[in-house]
Amino acid sequence: MTVAAPSALRPRNPRRRRAQARTAWLFLSPAVVFFALLFFLPIGNQLLASAYGGVSGTEYVGAGNIVRALQDPEVQHSFWITLVYAAGTLVVGIAIGLGLAVILNQSLPGRTLFRSVLLVPYLTSVSIIGLLWRNILDPQIGILNRLLDALGLPGQTWLNTAPLATIIGITVWSSAGYTMVLFLAGLQGIPAVYYEAARIDGAGPWRRFFSITLPLLTPTTLFVCIIGVISALQQFALPYIVTGGGPGNATSLYAHRLFTTAFETNQFGYAAALSLLLLVVVLVLSVVQLKIGDRTHDAA
Repeated sequence: MTVAAPSALRPRNPRRRRAQARTAWLFLSPAVVFFALLFFLPIGNQLLASAYGGVSGTEYVGAGNIVRALQDPEVQHSFWITLVYAAGTLVVGIAIGLGLAVILNQSLPGRTLFRSVLLVPYLTSVSIIGLLWRNILDPQIGILNRLLDALGLPGQTWLNTAPLATIIGITVWSSAGYTMVLFLAGLQGIPAVYYEAARIDGAGPWRRFFSITLPLLTPTTLFVCIIGVISALQQFALPYIVTGGGPGNATSLYAHRLFTTAFETNQFGYAAALSLLLLVVVLVLSVVQLKIGDRTHDAA
């Protein structure tokens, strides 16, 4: 006696399968065209441009620009201070953003207004933010030094004393609201029953925070770390507007170095090599962070 195979186990009609594949590619085609034209094609052009150098930019140098960039002390300096900038904005930004999220996740009067106000700097153009803080910190006409003078305190040359720390502070100030919103979304996704059970067991606020809140916020924290690192490594506009990369090269971040190489010294091939190195660094750090996140999730 022959038993008919279940429909799920029967081989599909090849013609129907091809039709489904065509339909899938039809819906995927806009994304494929988008990434091909605006992502992969520019990367290919940069890779090609990085192989040329010389005064006219037509001399084929192969990997010479890459080797030169790896040995260039100015590039190394820009890279290291960019890492310091990224670490500073990430650590301080996460601490402040998480703290604000925890506070504004409580049933407080006017919390919606506070959330909106804290998000305004992130929604403001970076050009406006840069010009605003450059005027505030100006040693002659800046409102901050005027306030210190009114209090009988000596004025400070903020952009000369600690320029990189100042840029980190401005960045954290402008992005704290966005980080707060991300952590708020993560906090509101934690079931309240966990906290109720912890209270019944006698766990205090700090114990609940470190035993429940932080572990369950791991995916949100990982996301914040990834976008924070990528944004910091690509930061250009803020130091360019506020300090111009100075004093000296104290705030000449990697993207600023890339800009000056391309548009002030006209070394477009060398600048293309610098941009490819930045792409590699961003990809490696993103993969490392994702691996760390997977291990943390598995351990949990």
